[in-house]
Amino acid sequence: MRRYLRVVVLCLACGFCSLLYAFSQLAVSLEEGAGGGGWKPQAAAASWLADGGRGVGRGAGSAGPAARPGRSDRYSLKIEPPEKMHLAVVACGERLEETLTMLKSAIIFSIKPLQFHIFAEDQLHDSFKDRLDSWSFLQTFNYTLYPITFPSENAAEWKKLFKPCASQRLFLPLILKEVDSLLYVDTDILFLRPVDDIWSLLKKFNSTQIAAMAPEHEEPRIGWYNRFARHPYYGKTGVNSGVMLMNMTRMRRKYFKNDMTTVHLKWGDILMPLLKKYKLNITWGDQDLLNIMFFHNPESLFVFPCQWNYRPDHCIYGSNCQEAEDEGIFILHGNRGVYHDDKQPAFRAVYEALRNCSFEDNNIRSLLKPLELELQKTVHTYCGKIYKIFIKQLMKSIQDRYDRPPKER
Repeated sequence: MRRYLRVVVLCLACGFCSLLYAFSQLAVSLEEGAGGGGWKPQAAAASWLADGGRGVGRGAGSAGPAARPGRSDRYSLKIEPPEKMHLAVVACGERLEETLTMLKSAIIFSIKPLQFHIFAEDQLHDSFKDRLDSWSFLQTFNYTLYPITFPSENAAEWKKLFKPCASQRLFLPLILKEVDSLLYVDTDILFLRPVDDIWSLLKKFNSTQIAAMAPEHEEPRIGWYNRFARHPYYGKTGVNSGVMLMNMTRMRRKYFKNDMTTVHLKWGDILMPLLKKYKLNITWGDQDLLNIMFFHNPESLFVFPCQWNYRPDHCIYGSNCQEAEDEGIFILHGNRGVYHDDKQPAFRAVYEALRNCSFEDNNIRSLLKPLELELQKTVHTYCGKIYKIFIKQLMKSIQDRYDRPPKER
């Protein structure tokens, strides 16, 4: 009798364990079917599209096999859209083609999706829209067009400061209120490496820094600010605002020290008083105002090397940007119209190569050799004598972006 009872109890126990196992397997299959742990590469792209973008394009985002999470965290995974890098530019007059070439250079090498904020005169809007819409097959960027706008009570004064549209950049933190961080560039900028790399400098800001720029000069003997300025300026030679990386959330919150009042003023309150005090003493408009602001608030500025904003001044009288000699030029800045005249043919050669380049991979890969041949024709100039720094980083960017197999990019 006892043996019989033992057999019955053992059978019941086995049956109970089998039922528990069956229910646990059913629960897992239902959870996976509902999407709790089924991670797929296209999920990130779908999330990006839902955010109003045009998808994550070639080599962008983290939607590859290497990004797939381990099984241990599969049920807690939250799929986030790829971080967008915000880039702003202000275009007026004859700057349409130059601006489009700059945007093209940003698209060619960048990895994360780009959000362009384009401030332009009304007559340029249709042309921008036509060209940018023709690039939509790339699915790596989105854009918004804005009119040129200034505070209504002082619009006339801001418009005539230096150039008609130049001071628009001062108001970007106030206009783009929903944008946390932004890279502002002049129209005559060319990216020779991914925007991602300068964007990553935001993470190097300390707790007090709100913006990043490069020095105006490396060599004080040819510096403009230290020889001619009639107003305060940052550091030994001032800073150049043609490439300006901004944490705009911090800019909007900060109270700035100044030489007009003992009261610290916020960004929106300090601009007009600064202009009124210094308008007879400034030469380079908004850049001078930024120099004055960071003279009084030096702890707020992160200074990056000259290779991130390489201009003719760095080679016109001989090479004076050591970082560019070591690693190549990262961002080329063709100020003073050198892309369109014969004064600096090395700068013009790079501009023409990128302007005429299409987005096909093979076309991008093949631009280096013809460009090097053109640069070799410029060795009669100081900038041309060091022409290899114009293609050193460009060559690396093309190799990293287009020569590696897709899984390694």
